[in-house]
Amino acid sequence: MIATSNSPQLTLALSKGRIFEETLPLLEAAGIRVMEDPEKSRKLILATNDPAVQVIIVRASDVPTYVQYGAADFGVAGKDVLFEHGGEGLYQPIDLAIAKCRMSVAVSKGFDYANAVRQGARLRVATKYTETARQHFAAKGVHIDLIKLYGSMELAPLVGLSDVIVDLVSTGNTLKANNLVEVEEIMEISSRLVVNQAALKLKRERLQPILEAFERASEGKR
Repeated sequence: MIATSNSPQLTLALSKGRIFEETLPLLEAAGIRVMEDPEKSRKLILATNDPAVQVIIVRASDVPTYVQYGAADFGVAGKDVLFEHGGEGLYQPIDLAIAKCRMSVAVSKGFDYANAVRQGARLRVATKYTETARQHFAAKGVHIDLIKLYGSMELAPLVGLSDVIVDLVSTGNTLKANNLVEVEEIMEISSRLVVNQAALKLKRERLQPILEAFERASEGKR
C-alpha cells in the first residue's frame, strides 16, 4: 500500500547481507521495494518506491538501539542480537523465520568438553555474545573467563586464547575447515521484526498494514 503525501514517514532499520536479502520479499509483500542495493551503494539511507518509507543501513548489533530510541520506527534483528540487547523498549510482534542458524559451543577436535563443563569447573570462552555465554554456562554451574572478540572466533582455540567458543553456526563448514567441532547447541536463531513502542501507537495506521503483510509472508516459513 503506497502512502499518500500526508502519511507519516516510516524508517526501517536493516543490516547488510543475509537479513537484508531475506527481508526484501517481505517488503515486496507489503508493496514496498527498496530502490538501491546497499552492496553497490555507499548511501546509508535508501529510498523505496513509497515516498513515506525509507530504509537505513546499520550494523546488525545496532538495529535494536536505533529502534529503541526512535531513530527507526521498526527493524529486523536476529534473536542473538536481541538477546544480547535485552529487548528493552521494543515490541517484538513477529518471528519472521528468516536468516536461520543456531548459537552453539564449539571446541578444537580432541578437547574433552564433557569433563571441562563439570560442576564447578572453569572455562575460557571466546565470543561476542557475552550475555548468552554467561547465562548458558551459569546454568551449568561452570565458572567462565569471557574473552570478547568481534571476528575470526574460530582462531581463538587454535592459538590457545580460549578453551571454547560460542558463536553462530549455519552449515558448520567454517568449523570443519578449522578443525573445530560443534559440541552443544544453545538456541535456534532466526530474525524478528522489532517495533518502537511509541511508533506503534503514533503511527499505527501506517505501520499495521506492513506488519500484517510481514506476518502473512512469513507464515509459510515457520
